[in-house]
Amino acid sequence: MFTTGQWTFAVLFFIAFVIATYFAYGKDKALHQKVYKGNYKVLIAFLLFIALLFVIKVTMKH
Repeated sequence: MFTTGQWTFAVLFFIAFVIATYFAYGKDKALHQKVYKGNYKVLIAFLLFIALLFVIKVTMKH
């Protein structure tokens, strides 16, 4: 399906993308911690909501 060259390009592109993203957002880390303080609570609530929907789906199926 994919050639060896395509796989090599994909892996190298992914590594370069992760490194570039790390450096780009690393500079703004202090600002993000100040502005987006407490945003993990929203993430946890969202994940719990998705889990609740999954539980409801599974229980209604049986």
